Amino acid sequence: MSGFGKGRSAALAGVAVTALLAGPAIAQQSGDIRMLWWGSQPRADRTFAVIDMYQEANPDVSIQGETVGWADYWTRLATQVAGRNAPDVIQQDYRYMFEYAGRGALLDMMPYRDEILTLPGVTEADLESGMSDGQLWGVNLGVNSVAMMVNATIFEEAGIPVPENGVSWQEIKDIAIEVAEKSDRIEYGVEDSSGYEPSLHNWLRQRGKELYTEEGELAFDVQDMTEWYQFWADMRDSGATPPPDVQALDQRSIETHMVTLGNAAMGFANSNQLVGFSQLNEDEIVMRVFPLVEDSTSEGHFFKPSQLLSVAASTEFPELSLDFVNFFITDTEAGKVLDVERGVPISSDVRDAIRPELDEDGLAQLEYIEGLDPYAGPLPPPPPQGAGEIDQMMIQIGQQVAFGQLTPEEGAERLVSQAESILSR
Repeated sequence: MSGFGKGRSAALAGVAVTALLAGPAIAQQSGDIRMLWWGSQPRADRTFAVIDMYQEANPDVSIQGETVGWADYWTRLATQVAGRNAPDVIQQDYRYMFEYAGRGALLDMMPYRDEILTLPGVTEADLESGMSDGQLWGVNLGVNSVAMMVNATIFEEAGIPVPENGVSWQEIKDIAIEVAEKSDRIEYGVEDSSGYEPSLHNWLRQRGKELYTEEGELAFDVQDMTEWYQFWADMRDSGATPPPDVQALDQRSIETHMVTLGNAAMGFANSNQLVGFSQLNEDEIVMRVFPLVEDSTSEGHFFKPSQLLSVAASTEFPELSLDFVNFFITDTEAGKVLDVERGVPISSDVRDAIRPELDEDGLAQLEYIEGLDPYAGPLPPPPPQGAGEIDQMMIQIGQQVAFGQLTPEEGAERLVSQAESILSR
């Protein structure tokens, strides 16, 4: 289990003194700002602890933190932006950030790069994921990639070896059936990932395709989606995955994940979420790379910005907001509280500071990222405007196929048709 962030008071206990020394990058700040993020309760504990550190060093600053689960986050943010009540500091995802930038909702950070957003220990290459056309819309909080979360305890109890890196999707199907048959605690071996965009994306990349082209067009076709939906239909028919009414309990949070709920021994998530999984599960959770497509032509994984911090274009306190972003990402004492829960920190100074203090889960995350090169290809093109809407549509159509309301081919045709319509607006 992680040694940080198990409770807000526990997280603060070790930083009360250092917070006084952890001053901002420039002169002491003043003003009232809001920060919005998604995530689990352990993430909230860590984030509020760092907010308190910054406020203690800047007594004239008040930072109101707001947190919500992933399933409701983008509705909350869109509503606040549309209502001209955007939070000053916004946790962003690579999939959505450029949409908000294109709407004029985000502040270009580049003019503040030298004096306020100094980012010690961060290379220019680390900033590329938040840039377009020479403008900086967000700073990467950490590096992660997708990962298969495996309940090693269930495998051990069932007398089955934990899958290793490099197994194929067909092998995962067979393993899932076996562990479900031999385990006394679970009914299904692996979650149904048919509506989970990162799983589809990894599968497409292994086949030499992408979700989107550089020009912002759809990069896959009806045949691809038909094969994808048919694979998961076969998984459901075999009993390897939960039926749709069980899978629907997953609200795209760690708390409602099939592995956490005890419905499956394996599932798919982001590597930085290992910390949260371990805190919410008494069993041992380990990570493996995504299963391989037979005769794959390229690597499915890539090194992804786990989240990015952006500043609203409408903020009344741009310098304060940017100074807090600078502190959040590069202060070594803040880094010790945040740990690797949001991914491997991009600041080399922070990585060096936290490495000796990482627990087993933190080290596992570092080692996972460091060992991912054989399975990782280049960063994909930035998702175009409308990608977030398509992501939500993938969930809905995936459920319709799973419930038998659409055949795999009908679901594929509907998804591609509607996705192309969204992108052509």
